[in-house]
Amino acid sequence: MEGLQEIAGGSRADLTSDDKLWAALSWLPPTPLWPLLAVLALLLEDTKNRPFIRYNAILSLVTGVVLIPITILTLGCGALLYLVFFYWAYQALQGQEPKVPFLSDWVKRQGWV
Repeated sequence: MEGLQEIAGGSRADLTSDDKLWAALSWLPPTPLWPLLAVLALLLEDTKNRPFIRYNAILSLVTGVVLIPITILTLGCGALLYLVFFYWAYQALQGQEPKVPFLSDWVKRQGWV
């Protein structure tokens, strides 16, 4: 919970239902159209300055980009890893911070959120 407070810039009470919805939409759908909602969340005036939304959108984009070569190298079998996007979307919808192994901490260290 402490990590969420750092990202959200305060307590869980700061998160609105819109924040949670946009964060979850950033993870969905795991198809060729997936990045559109995450990019849209980063560009819209109402959402781009909300830390929880920004964190989820950036983490979704980074995770998707990392999974592309894995999917290619495994001849498409790695595409099954995209199913975990639904779990991370559910976590975001609940107001929890999705934990993507290696990438969550890396995104924070980059200072993108």
